[in-house]
Amino acid sequence: MRLQAAAWFAEGVPVVEVTGRLRVSRTAVYGWQQRWRRGGEQALASRGPGGSRPPAGRLPAVSSG
Repeated sequence: MRLQAAAWFAEGVPVVEVTGRLRVSRTAVYGWQQRWRRGGEQALASRGPGGSRPPAGRLPAVSSG
């Protein structure tokens, strides 16, 4: 999705149109556009799964049943 947006940014497609095509928020697309301007498509590559992560060095407790 972000890489498709990058292709459209390169073509000069306005942010509002990108949001409509991808059905995502303007905030998300403006963020992608800013990252794309700074680092190209590489800056939009996935950084792994989202969500909260435990602090470094601390793993959640596992129940033994």
